[in-house]
Amino acid sequence: TRSLSITSGGQLMFEKAQGEKVTLPCTFVLSEEDEGPLDIEWVLIPADNQKKEQIIIMYSADRIYNNYYAATTGRMQFANPDPKSGDGSLDILNLKSADTGTYQCKVKKLPGVQSQKLQLMVFVKPARTKCSVEGSQEIGKDVTLRCTSQEGSPLLSYDWRRVSGTHELPATSVLNKNTGELLLKNASQDYSGTYNCVASNRIGTDECSIELNVTPPINTAGIIAGAIIGTVLGLSVLAVLIFCYCKKQKEKKYEKEVHHDIREDVPPPKSRSSTARSYIGSNRSSLGSMSPSNMEGYTKTPYSQVPSEDFERTPGQNPTFATSKVAAPNLSRMGAVPVMIPAQSKDGSIV
Repeated sequence: TRSLSITSGGQLMFEKAQGEKVTLPCTFVLSEEDEGPLDIEWVLIPADNQKKEQIIIMYSADRIYNNYYAATTGRMQFANPDPKSGDGSLDILNLKSADTGTYQCKVKKLPGVQSQKLQLMVFVKPARTKCSVEGSQEIGKDVTLRCTSQEGSPLLSYDWRRVSGTHELPATSVLNKNTGELLLKNASQDYSGTYNCVASNRIGTDECSIELNVTPPINTAGIIAGAIIGTVLGLSVLAVLIFCYCKKQKEKKYEKEVHHDIREDVPPPKSRSSTARSYIGSNRSSLGSMSPSNMEGYTKTPYSQVPSEDFERTPGQNPTFATSKVAAPNLSRMGAVPVMIPAQSKDGSIV
């Protein structure tokens, strides 16, 4: 008995780049014996056999159902808006690396049933490729040029080329295409120039460039000696500044202490002597102003004692003298007239 058959049996393997579009073919022919309703179903078969098949789109009873698989919602559709015409091919838009897998097209119109499997590989082109230099760029040293792509499906391959000078890699260079490393042994100034790296896979390429500048060795001994001398000079200047600062602070402290210090060898002011002498002077002035007539009533007792500097001394400092040896001052030699000091008795009369 004749039944439907799938006619798109040519290419079964598809390789596309991420972001592109692919059409998975599924054309068929019905027979006169197929009288049941037409059903077209696309299924994603996981690589892990433990997982179940996932329906991604279906045509049944003249309707399209395309919301079974959230990961492909809005990106998968039938290539022909009317699949019952014999074309149940599937369009996948804006491909992603996660779309890689095995897809199966099933066509049913009872009693006929047919299916076909297709393999889809979504590759990511190399992107964000960066070049770098490792090692000292000095004459006689080994220098390594590195090339790495941040994006890209395996297997990636790297190739270095020189875009300046002789356009040929140095004779001592060693290239690893799988890792992207270019080793330049015993570098010389002739190795200087611009180098270009090309990263590639099955669907695309990406590249980067870097400038290599091989220079004579640096005089490290001179740099170290200069650094040591500079450090010593810096420390010396710092020590001088600290010494000057400390000396200045000590001088200020000394001046402050001297300004507020009370010297013990300076005698106290002679306040008592001054008071005694002022008293004697005032009495002499008052007595000198008296006339002889006014002094007749006073007792003619000579003024024999004058306050001496003994008032100024403390008891421990006063020397002991005999009272008999103290003589009254000779007023006549001094050119002064003897005067009498009036005194008052207990009853109030003047003596």
